[in-house]
Amino acid sequence: MSSDPTASELVDDFNAAIATLTAPGAPFGWTVRDVNGASVRVYDNAIPDMRAVWAMSAAHGDKDYLVYGDERYSYTEAHARVRALARHLRTEHGAGRGTRVAISMRNYPEWVLSHWAAMSVGAAVVGMNSWWTRPEMEFALDDSDPVALIIDGERLERLGSARDDVPLIVTRHDGELPAAARIWDEVADPATAPGTLPEADIDPDDDALIFYTSGTTGTPKGAQLTHRAVVHNLLNMVFLTACGDAARAQRMARSGHEEPPPEAPPVIAMLPVPLFHVTGCNCVLHTVTIAGGCLVMMYRWDAAEALRLIEREGVTVFTGVPSMSREMLQHPDWENADTSSLRSMGGGGAAIPTDLVRRIDDGLSQGRPGVGYGLTETAGVATAISNEFYVANPSSVGPLVPCMEAKIVDEEGARLDPGQRGELLLRGPNVMKGYLNRPDATAEAIVDGWFRTGDIAEIDADGWIFIKDRIKDVVIRGGENIHCSEVENALYELDEVAEVAVFGLPDERLGEEVAAAVVLAPGAELDQAALAEHLGGRLARFKHPRRVWFLDEPLPRNANGKFLKRELRDRFTAAP
Repeated sequence: MSSDPTASELVDDFNAAIATLTAPGAPFGWTVRDVNGASVRVYDNAIPDMRAVWAMSAAHGDKDYLVYGDERYSYTEAHARVRALARHLRTEHGAGRGTRVAISMRNYPEWVLSHWAAMSVGAAVVGMNSWWTRPEMEFALDDSDPVALIIDGERLERLGSARDDVPLIVTRHDGELPAAARIWDEVADPATAPGTLPEADIDPDDDALIFYTSGTTGTPKGAQLTHRAVVHNLLNMVFLTACGDAARAQRMARSGHEEPPPEAPPVIAMLPVPLFHVTGCNCVLHTVTIAGGCLVMMYRWDAAEALRLIEREGVTVFTGVPSMSREMLQHPDWENADTSSLRSMGGGGAAIPTDLVRRIDDGLSQGRPGVGYGLTETAGVATAISNEFYVANPSSVGPLVPCMEAKIVDEEGARLDPGQRGELLLRGPNVMKGYLNRPDATAEAIVDGWFRTGDIAEIDADGWIFIKDRIKDVVIRGGENIHCSEVENALYELDEVAEVAVFGLPDERLGEEVAAAVVLAPGAELDQAALAEHLGGRLARFKHPRRVWFLDEPLPRNANGKFLKRELRDRFTAAP
């Protein structure tokens, strides 16, 4: 057998490994069961809930778990703090099954520990976007109605005294606290921790996490991710590593090289993406925890600091949005930094350009690139591929994870054949239960158990998926989903605006940048600075249009009266 297998051979190897690992009785064997009214594939060996996942990690003892600046937390200390906080949430706030605990802060260790404490007592964690403005924060609190809000000082100052009806637990704040607020370090003091977690009654289909997606009608939607969904995403992440190893071993055996595989390096993962997204929480944090790995956290993204931490901590896994990988590879410190510990570099949140796949592969001395495709509504990855399998097929996002099914449909919902392009629909136990308090939006998104992704894709004869375009009116800027209608609704509040269309333009660093075409009312005057000032108190800054054109003619429309955003995008892509 050739030492350099073809792309087709690598696909065959990977698909053969999938069949082996998912056979009846195999580690990832599955059975079709009814979940929330849909017949889906459920892993036979699935862990019951995320409380059990956290309990399993106690065995890692004094190994480093969290690193933030000069702060280090072992698994033993983390468990003590989680037990203390869990008792406080249960006894003082009534947190448990059917309740919610909101977290609003940067990527601090307290986010991680608060997340485990809340889920361990059966409460759903509401992950609030740390970039939200005060109105956006207030909306999420009204929508989710948490029994407690765990918040850092920066977000507390932003929220102000607007929410004295929500009990506060505050961390990393030097200013004056509201009268009833508690200090995180006091209620999560390991010296006061009981010997065990409070008892909890958790059903696999209870909500574990609620993550908000940008709203298509002006307000965000809270995706309800169950314990079953989050556990299955975690097992999918474990499966993908196992599948790559198995495919590689099969290929080596056929070639006559049957020496044992090299010992896997420790899991030391850098977390440059937010914990309030499924990539950071479900795909990085949960995977690191079950593996007994170490999570290296950052205050904010900075390529130079990332390289310094990779060298200092011996980081083996880097998971970010594509712009982060590109910035590190292009940084002047890259050549002198010791990145030899890296075994994987890539992530999700946006498509990885094929040139970046090659750059990563060429730039790492010991590692390879990887990519995952999924959505908030699928609790994480629906497909993923890495190492030589990805390098050989850089335009694909890989095959489906075993517990998911996919189909491509046309505009009428009819199923299309392999190789035909249409909307990608997904079904599986890791699809969300629904959108919180939004039955109409849920019914529109999930039809007969199939989740409509809004992405245009193809599935080839081997079952590998290729994402081509998006139906949804959304811009993905540096991994952040920005629904255009949310920005348009805010701009239409200005009396001067007669018509506005928000769309995405290609951006080398961020993947896409937010752009807007604006038609003013007769006699009105407005400039981009005034637009920015208006949006400042309404939308997080990453949603603000960075490129704006003021047009004298009406915006182009189709026969149904909808703006032709593709035409605008093509027109302004190269425009100054």
